[in-house]
Amino acid sequence: MKTTLLPLPLLFFLAAVLPAAIVSDVRACLNRQDFPAAEKLIAEAKGSGPWTPELLEAHSWIARGHLAAKHYDQALSWAEKTRALCLAMMKRQPLDREKHLPIAFGATIEVTGQALAAQGQRSEAVTYLEGQLKKYYATSIRTRVQKNLHLISLEGKPAPDLELREAIGPNKARPLSALKGKPLLLFFWAHWCGDCKQQGPVLETLAKEFGPRGLLFVGPTQRYGYVAGGEDATSAQEKPYIAEVFQKFYASIPGLQVPLSEENFKRYGASTTPTLVLVDRAGIVRLYHPGKMTEADLRAKIASLL
Repeated sequence: MKTTLLPLPLLFFLAAVLPAAIVSDVRACLNRQDFPAAEKLIAEAKGSGPWTPELLEAHSWIARGHLAAKHYDQALSWAEKTRALCLAMMKRQPLDREKHLPIAFGATIEVTGQALAAQGQRSEAVTYLEGQLKKYYATSIRTRVQKNLHLISLEGKPAPDLELREAIGPNKARPLSALKGKPLLLFFWAHWCGDCKQQGPVLETLAKEFGPRGLLFVGPTQRYGYVAGGEDATSAQEKPYIAEVFQKFYASIPGLQVPLSEENFKRYGASTTPTLVLVDRAGIVRLYHPGKMTEADLRAKIASLL
């Protein structure tokens, strides 16, 4: 596939005027399993113009759509096509200059790792993801790559320890290494996250049920640079806002420890919130689950551990 690269000022102008609906329109086609329509939308939006970061994000969804449909060969092929386009653009601009390029490029790594694993090539997937993690460790896609590596390799391994320089709430955050002998449920949450707030009552119920049997709850969170309504906030301004959200939605979870650190999210690959991690008494991860869980499913996992 031939790429067209234009001067950056023109590229950014074209990205700005590109219809903002291209990504959502492509995803709508993929939800209907209409891959030809999705491809046609991208081709029409691009025309004879250059590839833009937003177009590359839309392009990456073709690979993700094939992965979801279990078309693994097509997923790998489209991931490679998108990757080549992203790498060509990355010769002209940093990966993290804007938001669409890292989303697109991160998707190529995610799809490749998951497709390899799904085809029974787990060791190859781990090796690939470890290499990508090392290469892009200092970029915004570190957390996403780490998540995909954890999805296929973390269960059965020791839980990474947590950074504890800051915390909120009344309960002192303790190193995981100091909590061995107790089963743990880690609940990674964000102050803006609706699914996290829906998960809160589930965790409160389970904490009251299993807390007397020794289960401890740790709720790592982090700053995002803004507060209510998306208003920009300094680090000092955001911390009390996070504390307010904690008090409103999570303070009723008995004994919840809340370390505050961006590094914890990177170590655990918590690019999806909530992310739930169940750790046994020996400090070994028994469940790694990006996304919320029902009370019944989470109770069954906890009960099997205890």
